[in-house]
Amino acid sequence: MKFAFRFSNLLGTAYRQGNLNFSPDGNSVLSPVGNRITLFDLKNNKSETLPVATRFNISCVGLSANGTLAVLVDEEGAAVLVSLLSKAVLHHFHFHKPVHSVSFSPDGRRFVVTKENIVLMYSAPGRSREFNPFALEKTYYGPYDETTCIDWSDDSRCFAVGSKDMSTWVFGAERWLNLVYYSLGGHKDAIVGCFFESGLLDLYTVSRDGTLCVWECDTPPSGLIARLADTVGRKKAKKKLEIRGKSGKVKAKGKVNYARAAKYHFNKEGEFDSVTASTFHKQSHIMVSGFASGIFHIHELPDFTLIHSLSVSNQRISSISINATGDWIALGCPGYGQLLVWEWQSESYILKQQGHFNNMVTLSYSPDGQYVATGGDDGKVKVWNTTSGFCFVTFTEHTSSVTAVTFTSTGFVLLSASLDGSVRAFDLHRYRNFRTFTSPRMAQFGSLAVDPSGEVVCAGAKDCFDIFVWTLQTGRLLEVLAGHQGPVSSLCFSPSQALLVSASWDKTVKVWDVFEGKGNRETITLNSDALAVTFRPDGKEIAVATLDGQVAFCNVESTRQTGCIEGRHDLAVGRREVDQITAKQLTKGKAFTTLCYSADGETVLAGGHSKNVCIYNVKEQLLMKKFEISCNHSLDAMEEFLDRRNMSQFGSLARLTEGTEDGADAKLGLPGVRKGDMSSRKFKPEVCVTSLQFSPTGRAWAATSTEGLLIYSLDSNLIFDPFHLDMDITPSSVRRVLATHDFSTSLMMSFRLNEKRVIEEVMESIPASHIEVVAGVLPEIYVEKTLDFTATMLESSRHVHFFLLWAQHLLTLHGQQLKVRTPFRSASILPLIRNLQKNIQKQYDDLSKVCDWNTYGLMYALALCQQRGMKRTAEEEDGTGNHDDDCGDDDHVDTFADEDDNVVISELF
Repeated sequence: MKFAFRFSNLLGTAYRQGNLNFSPDGNSVLSPVGNRITLFDLKNNKSETLPVATRFNISCVGLSANGTLAVLVDEEGAAVLVSLLSKAVLHHFHFHKPVHSVSFSPDGRRFVVTKENIVLMYSAPGRSREFNPFALEKTYYGPYDETTCIDWSDDSRCFAVGSKDMSTWVFGAERWLNLVYYSLGGHKDAIVGCFFESGLLDLYTVSRDGTLCVWECDTPPSGLIARLADTVGRKKAKKKLEIRGKSGKVKAKGKVNYARAAKYHFNKEGEFDSVTASTFHKQSHIMVSGFASGIFHIHELPDFTLIHSLSVSNQRISSISINATGDWIALGCPGYGQLLVWEWQSESYILKQQGHFNNMVTLSYSPDGQYVATGGDDGKVKVWNTTSGFCFVTFTEHTSSVTAVTFTSTGFVLLSASLDGSVRAFDLHRYRNFRTFTSPRMAQFGSLAVDPSGEVVCAGAKDCFDIFVWTLQTGRLLEVLAGHQGPVSSLCFSPSQALLVSASWDKTVKVWDVFEGKGNRETITLNSDALAVTFRPDGKEIAVATLDGQVAFCNVESTRQTGCIEGRHDLAVGRREVDQITAKQLTKGKAFTTLCYSADGETVLAGGHSKNVCIYNVKEQLLMKKFEISCNHSLDAMEEFLDRRNMSQFGSLARLTEGTEDGADAKLGLPGVRKGDMSSRKFKPEVCVTSLQFSPTGRAWAATSTEGLLIYSLDSNLIFDPFHLDMDITPSSVRRVLATHDFSTSLMMSFRLNEKRVIEEVMESIPASHIEVVAGVLPEIYVEKTLDFTATMLESSRHVHFFLLWAQHLLTLHGQQLKVRTPFRSASILPLIRNLQKNIQKQYDDLSKVCDWNTYGLMYALALCQQRGMKRTAEEEDGTGNHDDDCGDDDHVDTFADEDDNVVISELF
């Protein structure tokens, strides 16, 4: 098995902090999620997290005018220049201070960065070859407090900067003789937004107290006069500034001046709601303002006419963006991690995504690998589409933390266990909770398992140490399995036998025969508390994670331990800011808390309270690879050693701010409580992995962590793995054999070379009528490779029917041989078949939606034309001869009705 897994996508988090940006075409939204950036494609209904990460959480994003470059700046002022075309980092830069905003000019020649009370203007990168893409042109001074916002004029000649000192400053991007800077007051609170009018230098400024000021400029953009370098040029420029009266004397000098034309207030009398975000669409004159209460207003300027008002959350709106056409409005609420795209004209949601606003605890893949279900401490169960990256259903019936989720074998029922004492079953067809399982006495369920047939549901309790068994059909409690002397930490059913294994803190793993009613069949004694247990896919071996940091492997039949991995040192636990002991000493108390076998059973995936996920080879009992799931230092426990600059003689300085907020009326948490309302105090989350699972297709694995749901997929494009390659097999030799129409030989040669581009070229060159013959003569060793490549191509290729023919003939001709293979080799074919099924189902879903849409459209058109034809016939019978104007001329719409009422439409549209 190859371990070329790379970061693929980040689910479970739609927005954290920072500013939202629409792409120039208006079809995509860039949203900062922690130290990464996610691109939401609203047109194609997909989301993608770029494989780029900063050191700290992203605070602001600047997007170039053509949408090809983005500047990401984190909380510490470190900037990353990213290409959105190649999705690669082009340059690193550090501003050495926190940056408040970044904005590119409309012409794409410059971009402006504000930090503290300073404004820096840089030449935009990518216009020419340079060693340093960030070339500083000019530094502007003026504001007396931190800057908050930036806006450019349409011609990129000027830009305005808002500040917390209640002033707005207008600067010239060029050296203008009549405009160096201009300061605007008139507000009583910090400036939230400043915006130029389209084609003018007029300004709109919005302050936090809900005040809007309209400023008129007496000079058009064409009236700005360039300051020339030579003496003659300066004299000519000064003459242009002189305005002479009727007597011929100089009357005044034409400096740029602003005057306040109007002043409006967002809040009504007796109400106060602070403005937290604002944006302005210049072409449609639409201003959108967000408030701390979760309400946003849409006004038409300059008359300040209220068009729309809507409450989208009870948390503050921190970022607003509007697309190029002015139809879609993107809203970001960091309190709940909400991202919404609202179409204000039709008053409908284009996108509405929200992650778990508390820790994500557990996950489960659907049997076909298309969906991932997650549960969190917020009591919600969410189901995500792994292809699109969107959450399409959320269940909120639980009243406490969700501890475990799992799918049945059909994939149509989702089960979840919670600390509220209930296990719930959800129907994924009707999206409802159709069954609730409870125990005779109150119990907090911490583990969950369902048998392979999907008929029996088991849940382990944390407080009464029992295992409860229900039937899914009726919800009746069948049995209570007692025997553990400690909380039941994990449950797992055997994939091939009627056996249930349970792990407990009493240092035992018990094997139960649930169906025959024999109770406890075997007991495996361990050296330490058992934290997690999982079955190998063939059901003959289990892996158990214990509190002493070991992973033990046991044979189910003989109950003997077959191997052990010492993984404590592989966790590499970091030191929290408030810890009194070193990370090396902390490692002694840490262990793996979640385990998962790969689809072929050769490796096991392990994770715990650490930023690392380890993959071990079961047979060799060796560490094969270690994945670092996060490099975000805004999370706690990321460093092995603490920074001495943050230490004092009384301990860490982090203790001074722990559990408090910047406000004077901050609410302190209850003593000893670490989980609760995180929004009531300052909270620095600790990096950890709470759940792991391999996809049934074997091509991806997922992990729930502090940052969200991380998907790592197998990237075959980055692997060159030849198969029985010799000197005579080259791309040119493969093409020469293909030119002779020796399709089977050329196909086998391309698989030996194992280059995707060459294999695709050879397979698509084989005529559809020859597929059955070529598939029949392939040796068994190449059948699996051809089937694997066919499944991969069905995911992205347009030739759906062509590759479906390949899959059909391969399974028809070689299905029996694949079925009777040895158990070792059959373990590798099962994930392949699941991947094929997943991609075929995806194509079916996509095409069926298009076909249904076309069918309904044609039915509507037929019914409409039939109705018009009947109306025309009635008018002709009445002798009026008048036709409906909507029908158009006979040259455009012709309808004919026969005895069977069949309608033929010609030139309908």
